[in-house]
Amino acid sequence: MFEFFRLARYRLTISAGPRGLSLPPYKGAVFRGGFGSVFRRVACALREYDCHGCRLREKCPYAYIFETSPPADAEALRNYASIPRPFIIEPPSTTKREFAPGEKMEFHLLLIGRAIEFLPYFIVVFREMGEAGLGHGRRPFVLEEVTALGLKREEQLYTRLTNTVRSVDLHYTGAEVVARHPSQADAIRVLFETPVNLKDGGKSAARPDFHVFFRQAMRRISSLAYFHHGRPLEADYAGLAERSRQVELVENHTLAMNIERFSRRQGRRIPMGGLLGSVTYRGRLEEFIPWLALGEEVHVGKNTVFGLGKYRMHALLVSEETDQP
Repeated sequence: MFEFFRLARYRLTISAGPRGLSLPPYKGAVFRGGFGSVFRRVACALREYDCHGCRLREKCPYAYIFETSPPADAEALRNYASIPRPFIIEPPSTTKREFAPGEKMEFHLLLIGRAIEFLPYFIVVFREMGEAGLGHGRRPFVLEEVTALGLKREEQLYTRLTNTVRSVDLHYTGAEVVARHPSQADAIRVLFETPVNLKDGGKSAARPDFHVFFRQAMRRISSLAYFHHGRPLEADYAGLAERSRQVELVENHTLAMNIERFSRRQGRRIPMGGLLGSVTYRGRLEEFIPWLALGEEVHVGKNTVFGLGKYRMHALLVSEETDQP
């Protein structure tokens, strides 16, 4: 089902500039902050403030990445209010705040569908962000190298020394991701590695019931397929949503984590966060596992471009449920 769903993952290595770097414990927002404005400056030919009236909108990388709209002849999802961005910045996992001059740090960039074609723009944007500065005091950094990460191998495609981008294609498909997971399980344990903000009835869910978690993953994957691969996924959405209610939440070891980001565009601090920890679900899971396997790659919930909503799923036998902490 996910044979046409394409993903490409890259590891970016940066080094702190001569003044070092001062960053918050969770670095997703600071890496994403300013990214859109720099991307607009790099990619926008006409410097229009409003993309909707721009005559070059259909061909503009910025408009596609940040202002995605349904195809003109689209029938489904024409009025979809929250079109997902086709990229995710997965920040460094370290909570370290101070980095000495020259100290290196790694993070991941995931591109989805058509966005893979625009990798050179992302590299230029991160390079220019380094010159503009990052974190407290807007201190500069240097983009040292970019490495493509396939499922079976990796290959370097950019270094600061050469300052060129090699053509390297190590993209993989959703079907390949699913094939790396067990197809059956009596139960699954899900570890929320970054805050997962799940919505239920328009409000943030305090309890990660399976049907809430699954519906969010299914909705995100289906919209990524439609808007960024140009085709819908053929699935029994209503039936899957209804049957997901039969899967039990048998263990819930999650806590709410609250973090904030500052929006220059809105001129204020915006709360974001979600649940961290682990949950265990039990039930008939076979038809849900492929969706959740792909969801590991594309994250789930709100603010995924900041790296939120990252999780890992582990298949369990019933006897294992009481053996694990």
